[in-house]
Amino acid sequence: MNENSYSQLPIGPKKKIALVAHDNKKDDLISWARFNRDALAQHTLYATGTTGMLLTKELDLPVHSFQSGPLGGDLQIGAGIVERAIDCLIFFWDPLEAQPHDPDVKALLRIAVVWNIPVACNRSSADFIITSPLLSSEYNRLLPLEYEAYIRRMES
Repeated sequence: MNENSYSQLPIGPKKKIALVAHDNKKDDLISWARFNRDALAQHTLYATGTTGMLLTKELDLPVHSFQSGPLGGDLQIGAGIVERAIDCLIFFWDPLEAQPHDPDVKALLRIAVVWNIPVACNRSSADFIITSPLLSSEYNRLLPLEYEAYIRRMES
């Protein structure tokens, strides 16, 4: 595809960030979020169940919590991405531990790539995203034109 095959979806400087962590990675995400609290406070935060409760308590910031991941929270975040209600995904997942909801995890990561949102799957990639000047500035996310045509058909 060439550049003319894409539409631009403007995203303001205040991003809608989803924070997710598997059980073995919750402490890592909480530690990372505590270290980056001031940056995160500039944005709207979302999380799956337990992670959201822990973040709210640790950061003393509002966090919109969905269901727990195994109960559908990963899918709710995926739906938020599709509905353009989530701009960025920070997902500390555990690649060495089988999860009962692995298909949901795969679907969430797939939909994040389909809709071209930034995704961090570990602390290093999360550090790169949180320190990027793009996080706090306006940004035009590119979406294939075929998505726009499909969305317009669905909305009419």
